[in-house]
Amino acid sequence: MTDHPRSDLAVASPSRGQHQRTGKAGSAVFAWVTLGLATVLSIAACSSTPPQPDWKINAQSALERGSGAWLEGRTSIAEREFAVARQAIAGTGRLDLLARAELTRCAAQVASLQFEPCAAFEALRADAAPAERAYAAYLAGRAGAAEAALLPEHHRAVAAAANPESALQGIKDPLARQIAAGVLLQANRANPAVIATAIDNASAQGWRRPLLAWLKLQAQRAQAAGDAAALDALRRRIALVENAR
Repeated sequence: MTDHPRSDLAVASPSRGQHQRTGKAGSAVFAWVTLGLATVLSIAACSSTPPQPDWKINAQSALERGSGAWLEGRTSIAEREFAVARQAIAGTGRLDLLARAELTRCAAQVASLQFEPCAAFEALRADAAPAERAYAAYLAGRAGAAEAALLPEHHRAVAAAANPESALQGIKDPLARQIAAGVLLQANRANPAVIATAIDNASAQGWRRPLLAWLKLQAQRAQAAGDAAALDALRRRIALVENAR
């Protein structure tokens, strides 16, 4: 996992093994700290490495399942899996790792346009590394130059981009792209092209929660613009997704 400066806890996206049904999000976003990364423990698969401790495997699996369930709109399952991950990490006594894992959950929320404070991370901020604190600022839409310098390259490009749509399109990992779109909206930098990209990205991955959030935002803007035809089409899409439970 090259995005994260350390290898103890690298969060992976919900795209591996049994969780491919959540959409083929790559591992880049959660390889750093979330994403998403959002986001799980980096597990080396080569035979030359020693076996990974059970807590790492358990935390990775739970964070993957939790992130995937959240994006799919299965809240109770997501909360249960995140609790399992916390318990596994707590056994290590590593508050820094727990802080990193909490950012995983918060990144998935930002991807779904839920912008409430990342309270669980804030409770651990004193034990978090500078990179984690910078990522938390980024998720909140307030990363300055100092914080941006500590972000992975694709998020750094979004934070500094004069053309947010171009920066968004340059992100190859679907979950990283979805999170970045949420960050742009929170920072009041999401133009119509960003909204369209976020909708297309969530739709392609089958991520019901962020898809609904972005469709409803686009519907609000169509209504404000008096575009009755666009609003009617969006309402049909929203109804389809809402009924797909």
